[in-house]
Amino acid sequence: MRLLSRSSLLALAAGALVAVPATAQQRTLTYYGDFDPAPLAAFQTAIAEFEKANPDIDVVFQNFDHEGYKTAIRNFLTADPPDIANWYAGNRMAPFVNGGQFMDVSDVWAEHGLAESLASALPSMTLDGKQWGVPYTYYQWGIYFNRTLYDQVGAEVPSTWDEFIANCAKFKEAGIDCVTTGTKALWPAAGIFDYLDLRTNGYDFHMALTNGEVPWTDDRVKATFTEWAKLVEPGYVVANHAAVDWQDAAALLVQGKAANFVIGNFAVPYFKDGGMTDETLGFMPFPTITPDVPRAEEAPIDSVHITAGAKNPDDAKKFLAYLATAEVQTKINEAFGQLPINKDSEVGDDPYLQAGFELLSTTEGGIAQFFDRDAPAEMAKIAMEGFQQFMIKPDKLDDILKRLEAARGRVYK
Repeated sequence: MRLLSRSSLLALAAGALVAVPATAQQRTLTYYGDFDPAPLAAFQTAIAEFEKANPDIDVVFQNFDHEGYKTAIRNFLTADPPDIANWYAGNRMAPFVNGGQFMDVSDVWAEHGLAESLASALPSMTLDGKQWGVPYTYYQWGIYFNRTLYDQVGAEVPSTWDEFIANCAKFKEAGIDCVTTGTKALWPAAGIFDYLDLRTNGYDFHMALTNGEVPWTDDRVKATFTEWAKLVEPGYVVANHAAVDWQDAAALLVQGKAANFVIGNFAVPYFKDGGMTDETLGFMPFPTITPDVPRAEEAPIDSVHITAGAKNPDDAKKFLAYLATAEVQTKINEAFGQLPINKDSEVGDDPYLQAGFELLSTTEGGIAQFFDRDAPAEMAKIAMEGFQQFMIKPDKLDDILKRLEAARGRVYK
């Protein structure tokens, strides 16, 4: 494995990728990614093992910072694409699929039985009945809760939304916020909306909404907000959430001032650093709202794609098949502290990862990415502002939905 030099990167930025000659016996496979240090080390090890198993393939890997990569990918896919590139599943990959910049890899899925081993992510990797990449990691969202507070008020862990709301009344009577969140950055509110919509209307409807195919004034959307109102109108959410970051919201759960937090598994280290243990920190799936709606989950998926301009697509397909294997996904995600997608992978003894692996591997309703991945950036920002406003002023719902519907007509032209 070779990393591109700084001079090569500068040349790339100028629009001319420096050619790195390979030996006559070797074929070059170029790969661009955007990993943080720990995941980067894990991927470099995985690449080295791939090269060892395929000594005739030389992987040339270039790592970008996350924010820089979002701009770089739009440039290099047009100018001089690598063979392989990191990106995201679902609607985030759709513009590159529709623009003819990602390659159809349905043959890789078919040849290696990935529809079975990666079944939970199949809908998120499929557009127009075809698969456009291979997913390698995700993490669950759900409700993290303070077990001590549940015991204090005599609340049982709920399985339905009505039971959850009934618990909220117990917490409020005890002077405890039922739900903590911090919507200063907007996106935590989107996590709540996503789950309410997935549980009320289901995955297909939610995807149609984020695709701009459903009016925001639709009665089914209003039904989602009706369920949300059961939480916000009685004051079951921490009052100053719009001025709070999610880390500060997590502190309220740790301190015993709030009982529940709708958040992703990345928050667990913050809970643990604050002193919570496996005995005091619990995790539950988001409760059922509409009984006959198949359970869908929120789990942002990272994926690897072959570019349409790949110079070595055959070896790129070998790498994608390798990345999809249970063994490789086990090793990578152990370093990530996240979840492998291959159902035959192993997960460590961390109880939250174990719970998440079971949750995501058994979902029948599909996996949503997250609102700001599933919807276009402009629509996501406007909608999340609306979600935050609704949580402060639920009586403004009609005005909020009219504003979102006007944005839909503009964004999805």
